[in-house]
Amino acid sequence: MENLNDSKTLAIRIAQILDKKKAQQLRVLKVQDLTVLTDYFVIASGTSTTQVASLADEVQFQLSQEGVEPYHTEGFDSKNWILLDYSGVIVHVFVPGTRTYYDLEHLWADAETVDVSAWLEEEPRDGGAQ
Repeated sequence: MENLNDSKTLAIRIAQILDKKKAQQLRVLKVQDLTVLTDYFVIASGTSTTQVASLADEVQFQLSQEGVEPYHTEGFDSKNWILLDYSGVIVHVFVPGTRTYYDLEHLWADAETVDVSAWLEEEPRDGGAQ
């Protein structure tokens, strides 16, 4: 595996993990020129709180196997919005209603959308268009 200390490489790896677990509406936003908080947001949806937790758990598990641990996590109690903070990459996994309500893509509309399609499986997903 490539160097996961590089934020873009880590964001792509996270997108691959989420895609393989059937995450919906997967987006990677480059925000490094807009905030000092992080370099990238990876945003995804699950169809239920169970799937949201499963998606977040899988990211943590797979990255842990590769020696990468989150600095902070939030939302595992409610499972409506789980945040995984990997410093250079912050992962947001939502149920659809919560994602619509907070609308991070609109709040960060000036961010560059990273096209990760070349690194993902080619099988189409429902809910991929916005």
